[in-house]
Amino acid sequence: MNMKTGKTPFNTIRLLENISLGSAVFAVIFCVLIIVNFIQVKRADPLNTAAMTSLVEKLQNDPGNEQIRQEVRTLDLLARKAFFTTQWQVRTGGYLLFISILILVTCVKALELMRVKLPDAPFGKPAVFWETRILKRHWLVYSGAGLVVLTLLLAWFTHNDLGKDLETAVTRESQTVNRDKGSGVRDQGSGNQKPAAGSSDSIKVNHDSSSSILHPASNYPSWQEVKLNFPSFRGPGSIGITERTNIPASWDGKSGKNIKWKTAIPLPGNNSPVIWNDRIYLSGASESKREVYCIDALSGKILWTSTVDKIQGSPSQVPGVSKETGLAAPSLTTEGLRVYAIFANGDLIALDMDGKKVWAKNLGMPANHYGHSSSLLMYHDILLIQYDQRGAPEVMGLSGKTGEQVWKTSRNVKISWASPSLINTGKRMELLLSAEPCVASYDPLTGKELWKLDCISGEVGPSLAYANGIVYSVNEYSTLSAVQIGITPRVLWENNEFLSDVPSPVATDKYLFVITSYGTGVCYDAVAGTKYWEHDFGNPVYSSPMLAEGRIYLLDKRGMMFIFKADKEFSLISQCPLGEGSFCTPAFTNGHIFLRADKNLYCIGK
Repeated sequence: MNMKTGKTPFNTIRLLENISLGSAVFAVIFCVLIIVNFIQVKRADPLNTAAMTSLVEKLQNDPGNEQIRQEVRTLDLLARKAFFTTQWQVRTGGYLLFISILILVTCVKALELMRVKLPDAPFGKPAVFWETRILKRHWLVYSGAGLVVLTLLLAWFTHNDLGKDLETAVTRESQTVNRDKGSGVRDQGSGNQKPAAGSSDSIKVNHDSSSSILHPASNYPSWQEVKLNFPSFRGPGSIGITERTNIPASWDGKSGKNIKWKTAIPLPGNNSPVIWNDRIYLSGASESKREVYCIDALSGKILWTSTVDKIQGSPSQVPGVSKETGLAAPSLTTEGLRVYAIFANGDLIALDMDGKKVWAKNLGMPANHYGHSSSLLMYHDILLIQYDQRGAPEVMGLSGKTGEQVWKTSRNVKISWASPSLINTGKRMELLLSAEPCVASYDPLTGKELWKLDCISGEVGPSLAYANGIVYSVNEYSTLSAVQIGITPRVLWENNEFLSDVPSPVATDKYLFVITSYGTGVCYDAVAGTKYWEHDFGNPVYSSPMLAEGRIYLLDKRGMMFIFKADKEFSLISQCPLGEGSFCTPAFTNGHIFLRADKNLYCIGK
C-alpha cells in the first residue's frame, strides 16, 4: 500500500491475482493426479499381480526350484518399490495440494483487504448483478473445497489400503519363499522318537521363524498369517477346514509306511495338536501334574516341557472327570507370540515360545459333570474363552500379553462342552458359541452380543460348522439346524435323523457332513437339507472330521483314518490304520498330518 495515498499499487494487486490463479491451477492438477492415482491403484494392485500369483503357485508345486524362488524375490522387491513409490506420490501430492490451497487462501484474503469496497450498484449495474456474481463465487469456492476434501480422503484411503495390501502380500510371499527352505528332516533325537523313513524328504512347514513377515502395529498376526498355520482346535477359526495342500492319503502305523516319526507324550490328554511354523503344542495332565509340550515338527523331538503349577487360586482337589474328557481336554491356541493352555481345574497359563511363563491365573473350578473341554481361540491380541459352567455361564476375552480381562459377557445358557468358532462373514469377524438353548454370535473384540437364535438343546458337545453364510449346529437328542446368519438369523432347515454327541460337523458351500458318535456319516445338501448318503464306518468316533483338498479325513476311536471325497456320492479313497486308538482331531501342515493317539504323537507324510 502507498503510505502517502493510502492506495494499493495496481502491480501488487495484479501479482496477487496471478499467484492466486497459479495456486488454483496447481491445486486442480494435484487433485486430478491424486484421483487418477487412486483409480489406478484400485484397478491394478501393484502388490498382487498375476505374475506374482503364478510364480507363487509354481514355487508351491516345485519348492526346490531355486530359480523360481529368486524370481519371486526379485518380483517381490519390485512390488515393494512400487508400493513405496506410490505412497511417496500420494504423500507428496497431498503436501503440495495443501501448500497450494494455503497460498490461494492467503492471496485471496489479502486481495479482499487491499481492494476498495465497491458501491452497491456502480456504473448503473443493479444490485442483483453483484448478488449473482457473489453467488457464483460461493459456488466456485464450495465446489473447490469439496474437490479438495474428496481428494484428501482418496489419498488417505490409498495410503491406508496400500499398507494393508503390503501386509497381506508380504505375508503370503514371505511364507511361500521361506517355508520350504529346509533341505530335510533334522536329526531324530533320542528315546521316544521313531526314525523317519526316507529322512531326506523335507517337511513343508514354515520353519524360518526369522522371516520378515509384517505384523500390524499392535504386534499380532494378520488373519492371512493365521490361516497359513494351524493355531487352534479344528484349524484356523475352529471350523474344521484347512487350506494346506499335498496332504497324504495313505499310511500304515504297523509297517511304518509314510510314518515320519512318532513321539511318546509323557502325560495323557485328549487335546489335539496346534501348530505355528515348525512347532507343535500339546498339553497333558495327571492327578498330580499338569504340563505343556513343544515338539519339533521336523524331528518329533520334545523341545521343551513347561510344568503348570504354583498358580494363585488353583484348587487343591482334582475335579471329577469322565475318561473321554480327562484332565487336559481343551486344545491349546497360539498367535505365534505366546502359547495358551487351560486345564480341567480352571488353571490357565500363557507361555512364551521358549516355554517360559508369561502369566497364569485360575478361572475357578469348572462346575460340570464330565470335565472342562472347550478349547481356546485367539483373535488379534485377545484370548477367547467359552466358560459355560453351571450357575455362571460366560464368554470372556483376556489380553494375550497380560492376562487381564478385556471383556466378559454373561450368558443365559446351560453347561456346554463345545468349543467356540471364529468366522469371517465378509463384513466382520464373529465369535460363535453353541449351548442350550441357542447359537449366539459375539464381537470378538468387545464381547457384544450380535445375534442369537434358539435352536438347540441338551448337553451340547459338538462345536459348530460354517460355510457360505450358514452356521450348522447339532447335538444328540436335539436337532440338526442350518441357520442363515445376519441381523435377523433364521433357520433354513432342520433334521433329527442323525445327530452327534461329540464329533463336530464340517461344511462346504454345497455339502454338510455330520458324523455321529456311533460311527455313521451323513452328507446333506448344505442349503436345502436334502440327504445325499449315509455310511456306517463301523466304530465309534470322537474325533471331528477335517476338510482338506476336497477330501474328508475322519479318525475313529481305534485309530483308523477314513478318507473320502467331499461329494454328494460317497467315495472312499482309503483306510489308513494308525495302530493306536485316538479321541483327537488331526492337524495339518503342507504335506503332513499330525495325529495324537492314546500315548504317542505321529507325523505322517508322503
